[in-house]
Amino acid sequence: MKQKILIALLLFTSLLNAQDAPKSYSFSLNQAVEHALINNYKSINASRDIESAKQRKLETTAAGLPQINAGLDYSKNFIFTQQGVTGNAFNPGGDPNSISTIAFGTKNSLNSRLTLSQLIFNGSYIVALQASKTYLQFYQNSKIKTDNEIREMVTNYYGNVLLAEESSAILEKNKTALQKTLFEAQETYKNGFIEEETMEQLQITLASITSSLSNATRLVDISKKILNITVGLDINDHLILTEKLDVLTVKNVDLNFENTDFDVTNTIDYQIAENFKEQRRLEYKLQKATYLPSLAANANFGYNAFSNDFSFTNQNQKWNNYSNLGVSLNVPVFSSFGKKAKNQQAKIAYQQAKTQLTEAEQMLKLQHSSAKSNYEYAIEQYATSKSNLKLAERIENKQQIKFKEGLSTSFEFTEAQRQLYAAQQNYLQSMIEVINKKTALDKITN
Repeated sequence: MKQKILIALLLFTSLLNAQDAPKSYSFSLNQAVEHALINNYKSINASRDIESAKQRKLETTAAGLPQINAGLDYSKNFIFTQQGVTGNAFNPGGDPNSISTIAFGTKNSLNSRLTLSQLIFNGSYIVALQASKTYLQFYQNSKIKTDNEIREMVTNYYGNVLLAEESSAILEKNKTALQKTLFEAQETYKNGFIEEETMEQLQITLASITSSLSNATRLVDISKKILNITVGLDINDHLILTEKLDVLTVKNVDLNFENTDFDVTNTIDYQIAENFKEQRRLEYKLQKATYLPSLAANANFGYNAFSNDFSFTNQNQKWNNYSNLGVSLNVPVFSSFGKKAKNQQAKIAYQQAKTQLTEAEQMLKLQHSSAKSNYEYAIEQYATSKSNLKLAERIENKQQIKFKEGLSTSFEFTEAQRQLYAAQQNYLQSMIEVINKKTALDKITN
């Protein structure tokens, strides 16, 4: 029996550990973006904002639909309220100037009621219905803007991981080559063919490469964790990127981008600014609607009963039914210019929103022009750094041959190595710049 319990506990513990174990994923860039659009924390809350706005719209609509309320009122009189009567109405022979009191009512009363109310006309309600649609549209546009930002973040972080991995791989390759060169130099030094300074110079370079490699390795881990959070994974999940940096860069090189027309009204930022202007217009309209009369109707149905003893549960208890229909008309007449002041404030806010829309249009055009320029420069830098890398590789290779043959100094060889290492990093950085600048341009143009 004890063995069975022990086995059950072990199985249960294994199940818990399996549930807590990190999961493994394999994403291309598009797959990472699609996963983030569903699972990113900001995207999830943006979708909830839309659902909340839909409920807000339903709430506003319901305010103008029939409302039914039921109630039950019970009253217990311990001491009756006295009503004063002047004269001798209850005593003909009494003093006509005297004051007598009389109590009305019963010790117990119960009222059961049902009220049906309906708004017939209210200008503010009509405007509120229009505003609820604009309110919903605002959050729908915000969701689109959030999705665009998530696409940009995922692309940038995906590229950063690839950059860190490529940088780590190149540094590892450089370290291996440099270790081989240092070993050969040490053997040559033992035979007395080179000076100690030459060997020490190579050791300095190797130490620098080793330090950079260690930092790049840590950067890969941090970059992956950031990407995990962005796409909506657990920070400790294992994520494999199926894209290669050079392939992804080529995909983002678009030499025909200058022929693409830019319509600022199609951008989500412009639509949000236009939505803001529409909200201010409706607020102005709402203030003007307060000058209009409002009309509402209500119908009441109920039963009441009275008793000095609590006999409402008896079958012979008398119940009195009643019903009435009422119409309420409210006409604003004078508000000591308070409404006029609110109306002017709303008008000014609307005019400000129109100005902000014009400003947003101009800024978006400027941002698009700047993004195009940055993207064009990134493509040029990519081509230049690619060419420079080939030159640096040839120079370093020639200097290495000369160094081994004793035709060049260690300083010349080390300088060629540094030039190569810088060209490698510039090339990697130029590729990530192409990807990022293309993403920034796509974000503006949606």
